[in-house]
Amino acid sequence: MATEERQRRARAVLQERAAACRDPALGRLLAGAAAGNHQRATRTAAWLGRGEGSPRQAPPKEAAVRRDADDPLLRERIDLTPELLILRMDRPAGFDYRAGQHVKMGVPGLLRTFSLVSAPHEPHLEFFVELVPDGQLAERLRPLRPGATMALGGRAKGDLTLDAARSRHLMVATVTGIAPYVSLLRDHFHGGAGNQRFIVLVGASHADELGYRAELEELAVRHPGTITFVPTISRPEDPRNAGWRAATGRVDALAATAAEDYGLAPADTAVYACGNPGMVDTVASRFRAGGFAVYTEPYD
Repeated sequence: MATEERQRRARAVLQERAAACRDPALGRLLAGAAAGNHQRATRTAAWLGRGEGSPRQAPPKEAAVRRDADDPLLRERIDLTPELLILRMDRPAGFDYRAGQHVKMGVPGLLRTFSLVSAPHEPHLEFFVELVPDGQLAERLRPLRPGATMALGGRAKGDLTLDAARSRHLMVATVTGIAPYVSLLRDHFHGGAGNQRFIVLVGASHADELGYRAELEELAVRHPGTITFVPTISRPEDPRNAGWRAATGRVDALAATAAEDYGLAPADTAVYACGNPGMVDTVASRFRAGGFAVYTEPYD
C-alpha cells in the first residue's frame, strides 16, 4: 500500500475512534493524534489495531517463553499513551538498591537501562518506560501482559541519589526523567526524617505524558512546606492539551529562573537533571557555572 494511502487510512481510523469514544480524555488524545504529524497518526492507528485502544478486543497472548524459577514476572501494566507505560514487576530475592539508581531491565536476551521508580522499601520494582519507535525492546514490550517473563541484568547502579549534605533540592525532568525523583521522594517520605525542601519541575509536550502528576500533586498538598511541584507543557495549543490550566513552556526555561524564584543558593542546594539530553546539558551547565552541586543521569 502506498505511503499516502496508509496515512489517509490511519487518520480515518483515529477520527472514527475519537468520535465513538466514551472516554472524553481518550477521545481528545485520539483526535489530537489524527491531527498530528503523519508518523504519529500512523503509529497510533497501528497501536489501536493491536487492540490496546479497544476494550472489546482480547489482548494478544504472549508467546510461550522458557523461564527459570527466579525470573521475575510482570505484575501490572498501565498504558498512559501509545508510547508511555508503567511496568510493575517482581522484585527478586536479594535485589537491593538505593533510591534514584538505575538497572538494566527488559525481557530474556534483551535489556536496556531504566531508572527505578519504586523505592527500596517497596516489595515490587517499578519502571516508567517510553517505547521508542521501531526499537527492538519496545517491540518486545508492546504486547506484554501481566504474567509475562521479565529480566534484570546485574545490580543497580548510579549516583543520582539524594545529596544528604544539602537541605534543598531542585529536581528538573522531562517525561520519563521523573522516574528517579519519584523514587527519591517515596524513600524520603517513607523515612519521615530530615529537614529537606524539594522543588520538582517537570516538562512534557502533552499533559498525558506527565506520568506521576497525581502522585506528586498529592505529595505537595500533604507536605506544603516541603515539596513544590510545577508541571509544564510546551504545546498548549495542541488539542491534546485541551483544558490545561497550569504552566506552559519548556522546563529548562522554568529552571533558568528557579534560583531567584525560590531563593536557592549553592551552599545548601543540590540540583538534579534527568531526561532529554539537551535539557540536561542546559540545566547542568547553567547551575554548575553558578557554583551549585549538580547531579545528572548519564546512563552509561
